[in-house]
Amino acid sequence: MDPLTWGEIIPRIIVQLTPVWIALAVTFALSITFKRRLGLYGKLFDSVIGMMGFALVMFWVFAAVFGAMDLILTHDPLAQSGNMKNKVPGTPYTKMIGEAADGAYPYYLLGGDNLGRDVFSRMIAGAWIVVQIGPLATLFAFMAGITLGLPAAYYGSKLDTSLTFLANLVLAFPVILLFYLLVTPEIVATGIPTYMAMVLFIFPLVFIVILLNARYHTQPKVRAPLLAAVIAVLGLLYLSLISDSSGPIRWLPAWLDLFDIPGGILVVFVAVVFVNAPTVFRIVRGIALDIKTRDYVAAAQTRGEGPWYIMLWEILPNARGPLIVDFCLRVGYTTILLGTLGFFGLGLPPESPDWGSTINEGRKLLSIYPHPALPPALALLSLVLGLNLLADGLREESLRD
Repeated sequence: MDPLTWGEIIPRIIVQLTPVWIALAVTFALSITFKRRLGLYGKLFDSVIGMMGFALVMFWVFAAVFGAMDLILTHDPLAQSGNMKNKVPGTPYTKMIGEAADGAYPYYLLGGDNLGRDVFSRMIAGAWIVVQIGPLATLFAFMAGITLGLPAAYYGSKLDTSLTFLANLVLAFPVILLFYLLVTPEIVATGIPTYMAMVLFIFPLVFIVILLNARYHTQPKVRAPLLAAVIAVLGLLYLSLISDSSGPIRWLPAWLDLFDIPGGILVVFVAVVFVNAPTVFRIVRGIALDIKTRDYVAAAQTRGEGPWYIMLWEILPNARGPLIVDFCLRVGYTTILLGTLGFFGLGLPPESPDWGSTINEGRKLLSIYPHPALPPALALLSLVLGLNLLADGLREESLRD
């Protein structure tokens, strides 16, 4: 077979991504049709900038999901082929004698890297790592920041002083340096990230339990069974997250442990939560200090509502605009941090197809073979750009409320 030209490579990539285009079309069609019923999310589709950002973000989300389902990958992202080392985009796939074929697709659409792995498949597989860690770790950081920031602002006094001091203590370290320290092999070997996970991962459980308890405090017949079910389910998920048969915490038997997070991903996840939580705390505290002086908060206090009800059901909903915008921006920062860690070979395993590691491997021969490094770099750029545009669109619409 002859090598493909770019006029043939691009249409093949477009066809290979067919499930992504279908998912995007369905998402936009349903969202635009029912946008008046979807609150702030629906208003996003009145902003051209917001729609562009949403399209970029959802493109990579769908690409990651369908890639994990093996619907759009052309080859195994970890499989190596001696004949495909540093091959240019569009090179026909050929295997060495005695080498097992890793896929039926006849070409390396974006070429091969220095180990003969398919660049296109590694780019798509790398998106799945970003989609797993970035939003979830940021969400955990927000739950920790909200759980601590609201009472600090509402009660003030020594509680506010103590929590603010701890947040400032963490923020005093340069973020990148602190991130590097948390994922170095020497720190990981001590088990410190696992014990940090034990503390940080409890915040989502505490946040949701307090949220529901405050909401249904006056309905004991609903509150008791609901809290029991939530604590049972989330408690099992929490124990499964921190319990590891090969780690220092073994609180669950193997038959009850729902899943094990790979060590590298757990360390990076914990580092992201720990680094972002103090910043979220300060943002939530600042917004809550302003909102708690509003008339509707005083009215809730006059009605005899409890402090946590006021914090979670009066103050927090009115802070959602800035927090949603910051969440989108923070996911972008997290994506850059993940890429930076991968670039320096920290955190994730060396064979990981994450974008940072792939860029680092490709840059070594960048002057001769630019194709291994450029696709993941452009993927990282486009995702962060999409998150920033999405944040701008959400900010525009939230200001109109």
